[in-house]
Amino acid sequence: MDYDLGDFLTLIGALGLFLYGMKLMSESLQKVAGEKMRSILSAMTSNRFKGVMTGVLITALIQSSSATTVMVVSFVNAGLLTLVESVGVIMGANVGTTVTAWLISLLGFKVSMTAISLPLIGLSLPLLFSSHRSRKNWGELVIGFALLFIGLQFLKESMPDIKNNPAILNFLTSYTDLGFASYLLFAGIGTLLTILIQSSSATMALTLVMCNSGWISFDMAAAMVLGENIGTTITANIAAMVANTSAKRAARAHLIFNMVGVLWMLMVLPYFLQGIAELNMWLGGGNPLETDPALAAQTIAAVPVSLSLFHTIFNVLNVLIMIWFAKFIVKVVTKLVPADGSEEEEFTLQHIKTGMLSTPEASLFQAKMEISLYAKHTINMFGYVKQAFNETNDKNFTKLYDKVDKIEDETDDMEVKIADFLTKVSETRLSPISSKRVRAFFKMVDDIESIGDSMFNIAKALHRKREQKAWFPQDVRDNLNKMFELVDEALLIMFNNTETNFEDVLTKKAYEIEKEIDEYRTVLKQQHLSDVKAKKYEYKAGIIYNDIFSECEKVGDYCINITQSIAEMND
Repeated sequence: MDYDLGDFLTLIGALGLFLYGMKLMSESLQKVAGEKMRSILSAMTSNRFKGVMTGVLITALIQSSSATTVMVVSFVNAGLLTLVESVGVIMGANVGTTVTAWLISLLGFKVSMTAISLPLIGLSLPLLFSSHRSRKNWGELVIGFALLFIGLQFLKESMPDIKNNPAILNFLTSYTDLGFASYLLFAGIGTLLTILIQSSSATMALTLVMCNSGWISFDMAAAMVLGENIGTTITANIAAMVANTSAKRAARAHLIFNMVGVLWMLMVLPYFLQGIAELNMWLGGGNPLETDPALAAQTIAAVPVSLSLFHTIFNVLNVLIMIWFAKFIVKVVTKLVPADGSEEEEFTLQHIKTGMLSTPEASLFQAKMEISLYAKHTINMFGYVKQAFNETNDKNFTKLYDKVDKIEDETDDMEVKIADFLTKVSETRLSPISSKRVRAFFKMVDDIESIGDSMFNIAKALHRKREQKAWFPQDVRDNLNKMFELVDEALLIMFNNTETNFEDVLTKKAYEIEKEIDEYRTVLKQQHLSDVKAKKYEYKAGIIYNDIFSECEKVGDYCINITQSIAEMND
């Protein structure tokens, strides 16, 4: 079994195609996913049990647990699924893969996603050349989906050809009588073979060949099947290499879920296999644990169905046990995969996601904490805008711009969710003070969302500047950096006011910085008009410059509005 440099490069190329398909699919999902798609996925995974059933269904349809978990990773990467929602789907994928095994063994039927991938690319190719942005995004999504499956198939085909040369594993015969150590060894071999062959179904077939050839007993074959459960998680972890922190955590959750399941099963394997043997005999089959040479043919005949039974019952049991630990698994992977310093976690509701509390006052306290977090998020957004202004590398600028664009969408979404919550609170019996607070909170949420809009407008102006190749002289850059410093101070005072008790609001500081921003904007405007007349810079650069400092002045106005809303609650 020769494996030369050409085969190795083919393997690397297959991996590249697979990762590119994953990346293209994730990025396209972000572009095309409206609230409808997000809400459909959220409804399908709204609780752990629905998530599991979704995973079973998708895996049974596309007949590949690896593909299902890779898709889940891409959904998490695109922000369509949360980490908690993804865990249920991943658990369901493990059960779904047993459906595939039964379909193959009973019907000999398997869907080939690769066979439809090229026609899918052919159908979506015209969409790539569409002038309509939405159609183009859909075209990229379908092509990414198809490339993912083509890459996965190439990955399987370019691995060392062990499955067609099972004789090289004959040496394992001498390692079957080491007790518990044999279980661990064969579980490890099952993991390694699945990583190499990139298909748990193919490894299952290889395991059956080894059993039929008499190299390993039924209990060793079962240990190999357990190892295959760990090996199949590697594909999702490879896909997560190009994904964000949440997607990496989803892939790790799959690995942890399968590893814990394998560990507890190895502890009880002899007793569990005895139960499987008795169940198989009750169903009219032979005893796979039979050691009498006279009954060897009957033993061999009993192995395929018994292994399928073992695979199915183990995965179903593992899900029924581990589903109660889904939140714990999320906590573990969150610690194992810390947030990347350069990457901001997706902004979602933190305090009011559990719904209204028993009293309106308690619910309003939740809303206050959520609004403070909302304000902090806009400060983070401004940090990316400032980085984009001083960024010279086109690729890095595009990353920062896309990040600001994504956060702006999140701020719009948060405004609606917080406002909906406040509407529910306002429909209850409120004291005069609570009514005043609800009105103030509505105003604050609206102003924070407006801050996000202004920041995105600055980012768009910077994008325009880069596209038009407009040039800013150094004094203009210095002026804007000084304006950004003033805006930073205004944002910090505003955020501190949302965090403190309402009685401790710092109105004096807020008014002082807002006045400073207004005065500096006026100075910049007058200077800008004279500079344009003197042709100090191009007119197109002047328009962008004016847009940026004008939006900064608006941010100052929105910050003082928020402080005023808080102060009015004390009147």
